[in-house]
Amino acid sequence: MRKWIIGAFVIATFAGCQSTPTTTAPIDEKPPATTTQPPGGGATTSGVTTGGVTGTASGTSGAVNPLKDPNNILSKRSAYFDYDQFVVKDEYRPIIDAHAKYLRANGSARAIIQGNTDERGTREYNIALGQKRADAVKKLMMLLGASEAQIETVSFGKEKPRREGHDESSWAENRRGDIVYVGE
Repeated sequence: MRKWIIGAFVIATFAGCQSTPTTTAPIDEKPPATTTQPPGGGATTSGVTTGGVTGTASGTSGAVNPLKDPNNILSKRSAYFDYDQFVVKDEYRPIIDAHAKYLRANGSARAIIQGNTDERGTREYNIALGQKRADAVKKLMMLLGASEAQIETVSFGKEKPRREGHDESSWAENRRGDIVYVGE
């Protein structure tokens, strides 16, 4: 019963947070190219060819591994968070949706969501916040069709920064949830 209540709360939260209607292109289609500003600065084009989400994670069938293809949305593995927050931003939903579909299509695939924080805050606080961020990504993936058995979460807190530095741009790069596949 408690899981149903939590699930309903998460769905209501995500539905209530959306300020403008968005459409998510099916994973087989190429989304329109848009320019976005990543946390580290510099413009990038997010309209990459997504390709299919099915295929072998091991790459033994001769096909290109979609997880390692830089033109596939599955090669993007991070969702960034605002300071002191653990709500997944709408701009990272297509990435998480693609990974959820990949997991659903590849039942033997396993992922670990690694929660990270910037250097501010105590060790204990950052471990807890990193865990909340990893759990938020996992819950969204489950809502989008991934199996709970396929996803583990872990918090590294501030212990594994992506970018060294003591400024906002460095901190923004370190406030993230990373999707890592077991066996890669």
